[in-house]
This record gives sequence, C-alpha cells and structure tokens, in this order.
Amino acid sequence: MTMVINYSAFTHDCTGDVCTGDVILFSEAVFGGSHRRPTHLGERTIVARVLKDSYGAERQQHTFTLEVIACEGVQPIEAGTRTTRKGRNVYRNGCRRMPWQDESQRREALNEKHTRGDAARAERAERRA
Repeated sequence: MTMVINYSAFTHDCTGDVCTGDVILFSEAVFGGSHRRPTHLGERTIVARVLKDSYGAERQQHTFTLEVIACEGVQPIEAGTRTTRKGRNVYRNGCRRMPWQDESQRREALNEKHTRGDAARAERAERRA
C-alpha cells in the first residue's frame, strides 16, 4: 500500500539544521548500474522520522538514522524501513519538516546537536594542530 505524501504539512525549511525527532521531507537522486559507471534512474521523495544523528569523528560527516514513513518515485523505499543518510545528501535538494507540537523541545534537541558538533570540530582542530 502506498501512502500519499501531504506536501503542505511540511511547513518549515530545515535545510542544514535537521535534528533528532524531526519528521522530514527530502528528495534524492536514484542511481543504478555499477559504482564505476552509475546510471541516473530518476528521483525519489522520502518522508522520514529522524531517529538519531551523529558526527563522524575523523571527517566531521553528519549522518542521520531515519525511519521511512512514506516514499514515492523511482525504487521507493518501503515504509518502516530504517536507513542512514549523510547530512549533505539530505540537504542537497532542500529539506522541509513538520512543525513540532512543542517547538521549545526542538530547540533543546538542536542545542544539544550543535554542542556535540562544536565539540567534534574542536577535537578535530586539536588533532590537526
């Protein structure tokens, strides 16, 4: 069963600032073929809940663990599937989110995320010095 995505429910632009707990809408390119010679097959749109986020210690790559709620387009991902995406890929074509019932809780989650990011960047700068 495919779920119809209600695009109008995603009222907040969150490109560059997604946090745990957000329900997000984003699009991504889908490729087939081999890693060496990929073929662009089309696009898919994903609605997902952000279950957790992390920063890679070495390269500062932000990674999200997502639970797919709905997906449409080329090779859609089944609802309920858990998957990971790099932040740069989530943000690439823009990202929108649904409003939280209590936006102050989101601000707390964002502050915690930003604190971890600042600490990871400082640690990396220290290693490189």
